[in-house]
Formats: sequence, C-alpha cells, structure tokens
Amino acid sequence: MSAGKNVGERRVVAVSNRVASPSEGDKAAGGLAVGVLGALRANGGIWFGWNGKLTPGDTHAPEIEEHGNIRFIGIDLNDADYEGYYNGFSNKVLWPLFHYLLSFIEYKRADFHAYLRVNAMFARKLIPLLEPDDVIWVHDYHLIPLASELRKAGISQPIGFFLHVPFPDFDVLQVLPDRNYLLRALCAYDLVGFHTHRDLSSFRAAVSEPEIGAVILDDGQIRTGGGLMHAGVFPIGIDVDTLIGFAEEAQNDSEVIRTKHGLEGRRFLIGVDRLDYSKGLEQRFRSYARLLEKYPETRGTVSYTQIAPPTRVGVRTYDDIRASLEQTSGEINGRYATLDWVPIKYINRGTNRKALMGLFRLANVGLVTPIRDGMNLVAKEFVAAQDPANPGMLVLSTLAGASHELKDAVLVNPYDVDDVADGINRALTMSLDERRYRHSEMMTVLRKNDIVAWRDRFIDALCAPKQFNGNSLAS
Repeated sequence: MSAGKNVGERRVVAVSNRVASPSEGDKAAGGLAVGVLGALRANGGIWFGWNGKLTPGDTHAPEIEEHGNIRFIGIDLNDADYEGYYNGFSNKVLWPLFHYLLSFIEYKRADFHAYLRVNAMFARKLIPLLEPDDVIWVHDYHLIPLASELRKAGISQPIGFFLHVPFPDFDVLQVLPDRNYLLRALCAYDLVGFHTHRDLSSFRAAVSEPEIGAVILDDGQIRTGGGLMHAGVFPIGIDVDTLIGFAEEAQNDSEVIRTKHGLEGRRFLIGVDRLDYSKGLEQRFRSYARLLEKYPETRGTVSYTQIAPPTRVGVRTYDDIRASLEQTSGEINGRYATLDWVPIKYINRGTNRKALMGLFRLANVGLVTPIRDGMNLVAKEFVAAQDPANPGMLVLSTLAGASHELKDAVLVNPYDVDDVADGINRALTMSLDERRYRHSEMMTVLRKNDIVAWRDRFIDALCAPKQFNGNSLAS
C-alpha cells in the first residue's frame, strides 16, 4: 500500500459494470449511479467501466471523457461475453440469488466462464490507467472477482468492494455452484462494505464456513489465507441539500404544475421504481386495490401514480413483468374507475430527476415496498424532498435496507396486502404533528448518513493501516 499521500488527497478510482454518460448528470438512474457520482464530485477521480457499446470482435481501447473533476473511462464489450456475463450470470443468477428469488435463477456454466473472462478483461484495461497512490473502489455483484485479477497482476494499492444489493444467508447462497469461488474472491479485497448489519452478518457466516475457513477476530477483522481483511456496514446516502433544492425549484416545473392541477384536490400517492421483479410492484398494485376495497372512503379521493422506467429491455422476464403490471393496473381501473377518476396512472418511462423531486414534494404518500432491496435510495429521496411544514409520509418495506435507518417511516411487510393497505391508510390519516415529528427524525438520519459520509467512511476505512492482504484466494 502506497504511503505517498494523505487519505483525502488520494485519487479514487471507482469501477462498476456501467459508466454513466457525463451528459446524463443527475438524470442518471439507479442508486449506484447516483452514489458513485456523488462520491466522486467532492475530490474528483476516475469512473471506469463498460460504456454501453457492444462489438462483435475484439474490444477497443478505452474511451475517455472529462466532465468537471471526474474522468469517465469506458470500455466496450464483446457481444457474446456481454450476453453471458451480464444478461446471463450477473442478472439471471446473482441478481435473483442475492434478492432471495430463487425461482428466477437460470444457471449456465458457460455464463459463469463469460463472467470470469469479462472480469479479467476489466483488470487488463484498468491496470495501465492506475497510479501508485490510487485507491480502487469496486462496485457491485458484476465485478466480485476483480480484486483477485488485479492482485494476480501485482497491483498493491488498497482495493475495496461495495455491494449495492443484499448479501444472502448461507443457506440461500448454497444454491450457487460457484459460491466458494466468489466467497474467496471477496476475501481478496482489503475491505468489503454492505448496507446493513444483516448483510454483514450473512457475509461473516458464509466465509466462516469450513470450505472457506476464514476466522472472525475479536476486533471484527477477518483472517483469511491471504492475510487480514475488513468488512463493515456503510449505508449509502444522498446529497440532501441538493435534493431539497431540486424539490423547491421544481414547484414551478410544468409537469409538476400539471400534475397538481390534475389532482383536483385529491390526495396523491406516488411510487418510483425500476421495472424489476424485486421491487414488488404487482404486490403493491394488489395492496392498493385492497386499500380501495377495505377503506371505501379512499375511492375517488386518492390518486396513485406509479413510474416504472424499463430495465433490461428484451429480457423475457422483464417483458413479462411489464405485461403483468399493465394487466393488473387495467383490472383495478376497470373495477374502480369513475367518469372523473382513474385510480392508477402507470407510467412506463423515466422522469427528469428534478421534476421527480417536485412530484415527491407534492405527494401525500410515497410507496417504497420492494420484496427485497439492498438500500433503496428512492425512500431517502422522497423524505428529503418533503416540505417540513407539511410533509408527506413514507410507506416503506421492512425488506428494504433503508428500513434499518428510516425507522419513523410507516413500515410494512410487502407480502401482506392487508398490512400494506393498512399502512397506506395510516399514512393518509396521520396527524400533521406526527408527520412533522417523523419527518424531522428521518431527516436527522439522512444528514448523518449522507453521500459524503458514505464515501468518507468507506475510503477512510479502506486506507486505514492494516496488514496487507495481497494474495487472491479465488484460485
């Protein structure tokens, strides 16, 4: 580990599967993109990863763009390797496995080999760009083997890994034929970070199994065959003040104004999620229908808008989700709609981020009810966007990582339609004093664990003096 610069002066090299386009800026979707951009802005750095381009043959030299103090360095991927690495092993195996959705797993050994090839290629392309004082911060399940590949090539800089999705219990992890390889690969990092203590506990239990043989020391460090490593909890946050500014400015946005006028005095419920089976959208629609059935006074007096931008277009599973949601929303509207009221507005496209904060501020209730989620920054963004004088209330799944911090939200079990319906009604009928108190408590948490705190805590822990962990166990 280089000792040439202080922690705050060292360049951070963030590595993820996908590099956001610099032109997207704050419109970049997804918690990882928002988090990485926020983490790099303060001191600058490099964001390295796939540029979204595919090639039928050999990959080309990295493309470099500079935007402010961040260098975006993107590489293309071979068509076949992308299909196996991304659509295959990453999203048909690791994504459903880590979200406890085992029935969605489609395992192919060839996809796992493509996953290894792409990680080795990431390492080869990254190495010439590194400087001796760099701190390397690898993000998410697509790149678990990357530290092992870098160590094989002699890279000695501190390498950290942050998992943006849940880490499953070992009983669930055993479904994966390649679990031991991936667990050993995670042990090649100096630091592995998780959103919650539940995820950290699951990781420690997994690497303590006899097949891996790691030992958890009294101070929390983990002794492996390659030396000492660390694992910890670093809940990702948001840029609170920026989002408050967006929410206030967006009250003059034409889309927000049209939405407000269209409500005609009705109370406004909003959900914003990527179109993914882990988000529990069909269960949420059914819960909303249960609300209308169980609490007849809500009929005609509430309006629910669900924004669900498409993701992984062309993958059959996601096409099925879209069709199912269209059918379910149609059934609910067909049953409850009147000539002057439509219960659900289902929008299958993205929305400008500033306008979205304005819609959050307009809403009486925010619905964030995934059936499993690592964190879910939408929950935090909704709270930050509220007017403190008259805040809307967050209805939040206990299976989202955010529920470990936002304990003053209305917490619900997303599998229980009655619990969610009751939770929505509780949020709708909650007194102003209670809403103000709960909002204040949640804002205190958001400021304590904001995006800067996330970055600083992780990088400080990664650069803290420790025994060098230079050997890969992924062999």
